[in-house]
Amino acid sequence: MKYDRLKEFKGRKYTGMAVGGRHTWIYPNGLWKERKVAPDRWEFTLSAVKERETEAPDGSGAPIDTRFHWYILAHQRVRKIDSNAYSTFMSGVKYKLAHKRADRDRWNTEYGRGPSERENLITILEEALAKLKRKRPPKRTTSLADF
Repeated sequence: MKYDRLKEFKGRKYTGMAVGGRHTWIYPNGLWKERKVAPDRWEFTLSAVKERETEAPDGSGAPIDTRFHWYILAHQRVRKIDSNAYSTFMSGVKYKLAHKRADRDRWNTEYGRGPSERENLITILEEALAKLKRKRPPKRTTSLADF
């Protein structure tokens, strides 16, 4: 199914990659910077160019210079290897808050036809909190607990 073709998922119309599609990305030379701001809280940035693991099919994907604003909720598991290195594993979910098409001068949330990026984020966080309160804590798995 073409990238920009109108699709539907659970009654919601959308464009882009079809639900269920997969990518594998490589982040060579990524730079993670963090600063401790409280005893158990850090602020961080990650800057990297991500590249497809395999070549994109001809004519697929968003046009060059399309932009996205994502919000990520994730777990990061780390294990100290030596005085200078940690192995790390991150898993979570990523939500699209907004996009800007390459041929447009404004983000899709700036047209006033739908929720703003802030409203989208509030909905995401409220739904995540409600889901967390409903679920029983997951059983620890050996693979993640030992990571």
